[in-house]
Amino acid sequence: MRRAAAPIGLLALQGDYAAHARALAARGAATREVRTPSDLDGLAGLVLPGGESTTMLRLMDGSDLAARLVAEIAGGLPVLATCAGVILLAREVRLPPQRSLGVLDAAVERNAYGRQLDSAVVALTVRDPEGLGADTLEGVFIRAPRVTAVGDGVAVLATRGGDPVLLRQGSVLAATFHPELTPGSPVVDLFVRLVRAAG
Repeated sequence: MRRAAAPIGLLALQGDYAAHARALAARGAATREVRTPSDLDGLAGLVLPGGESTTMLRLMDGSDLAARLVAEIAGGLPVLATCAGVILLAREVRLPPQRSLGVLDAAVERNAYGRQLDSAVVALTVRDPEGLGADTLEGVFIRAPRVTAVGDGVAVLATRGGDPVLLRQGSVLAATFHPELTPGSPVVDLFVRLVRAAG
């Protein structure tokens, strides 16, 4: 009898994790909501969704969830971080400064493209068509952070007006926009490929 594939975890403390679940289900991927350290056991990959990064961090307090997340990511677990998820991962967060998990070698500024009213759908410049698996890309930006610096080990796959908006560092994909809101997004496709290759 064939074993069921390991699920992809969705950090489900707060934010748009349900939209990610739908996008992954459309690609045949099973998911599991992650709220406690033990929910990370046996995952094939992990999504850190958009939402409120400060709220997510506060809800991790009092448990080992943050430490387990760092350990799993450092151990090579494929990760898709979107919007607030990028803030959670960044090594430095500005405007205002806040703590983070510090596993993505990038600096970000919060809410850099404006308020909710300034949300936009933007045609992005693909810098690495081979790495992304596509030469066109749409970005849905909702109170998005701006990446202001990246380390040498971080590849920039796409930009918006010169700003990096899609990064890859090993098995971590970081999008300052919301690929889960674009049907057929190449970003979600790439993440699923990374998960399947790792498994």
